[in-house]
This record gives sequence, C-alpha cells and structure tokens, in this order.
Amino acid sequence: MSTVNSASDVLAGLSSTTKPKDSSSTSSSSSSSSLGKNDFLQLLVTQLNNQNPLDPQDNSEFVAQLAQFSQVEGMENLNASVNTITSGFQSSQALQASSLVGRSVIAQTDKAVVDTSTGITGAVKLPEAGTETTVSVYDSAGAVVKKINLGAQEAGNVTFEWDGTDTNGTKLAAGTYTFKATATIDDTKTALSTYMPATVSSVTLGQDGGEMTLNLAGMGSVKLSQVQVIGQ
Repeated sequence: MSTVNSASDVLAGLSSTTKPKDSSSTSSSSSSSSLGKNDFLQLLVTQLNNQNPLDPQDNSEFVAQLAQFSQVEGMENLNASVNTITSGFQSSQALQASSLVGRSVIAQTDKAVVDTSTGITGAVKLPEAGTETTVSVYDSAGAVVKKINLGAQEAGNVTFEWDGTDTNGTKLAAGTYTFKATATIDDTKTALSTYMPATVSSVTLGQDGGEMTLNLAGMGSVKLSQVQVIGQ
C-alpha cells in the first residue's frame, strides 16, 4: 500500500496521476500557479485515502489544513465580491460621465472661452485674508489686456466680472483668455487659484479606479475633483 503523509507528497502524486478532462482545463492549470479551494479539498481527501495506518496524520495537522481551506475559500469569495463592486463602480462612473456631457461647470482652471459681448464671471480662492487682490486677463498672445482690482478680501471664494473690454474700454474679440490672480498675504505677493465657467465636451473615464477627467470645450482637461460647481 502506498502511503502519503505530507501535503507536498500529495501534490506530487496529484501532478503525476491526475489527468486533465480537456485541453481547456490543461491551459487553465498551466496558467495559474496558485491553488484554489477545490485543489485544497482534493489534497485533503487524497491525504486521508493514502495515509499510513501505522503512522496516521496528526489531528492538529488536519485541523490546520481545514483552516487553510477556509481561508482560501474566503479569499476567493472576497475576490469575487471585489470584482462585482468594481464592475458596479465602472457602470456608475459611465452613467455619471454621460450625464455630464454638455453641462456647464465651474472648474479650477486659469483659462476660459469668453463671449466678449456678454462678458464672464469667475472666482478666485483666498486661503487667508489678503490685500491688493488683482486678476490679470491675458489674450492668446500672452499680453495683459485688463487688470481687475478687487482690493482687500477675506479668506474664501471671491467673485469677479470681466466685461470683455481692454484697459482703454475697447471691446475685444471673442476667444480663449487666461486669468491669473494674486493677492498680498502676510506681506507676500501670493498666486491664487482661479475658477472659471466652461462646458463639458466629453469625459474620459478613469482606468483601474482612477479619477474621471472632464474635457472642457476650448480649455483642455481637468480632474473631476477640480470642479467646484456643476450647472445645467
């Protein structure tokens, strides 16, 4: 009678005596180096069938193997649950993305497509109270066309308006303009974040659970976390 007492002996015996049912199971076995719960169960049953009756396996070792079997089964169930959650998250993200296309948003960006006939309203964010708060407007060539003086401001969001004119009051052409804000905080000139309105032209879904990216018409891309307000 052949006897087997260790898991390594059983595994060696299985690999030499067990025949695959078909080619698909062969490729599946060769592509995975880890043992599943069915493999552990087969190992355990084989050990029981082939143990030496004169030197049987210790009960504590069988209990330890049963605990390992439970752990493997629990990990497989956990992986299945995580895959289900991931699939649901991706579906939710796709639905959210489709609802954002064509919507107006206010996002953290220094650029905006401006219809100078109506002007534009934006905002700057002050981390602390400051003085000499200024928003400079730049054209596509990088030249300053207007400076908007907001004076002293408390910490928080501060709105500003630009009517689409230059320093001389001349109406400028519609297009993409850049807005850079500064304020004097604790006697130091500090750059501020600007929030400008835009229209979402398309959405790029995050890969492997990454953050969604909004592609703004004429303004490039921003992360969803950089969006302050989502409008109609």
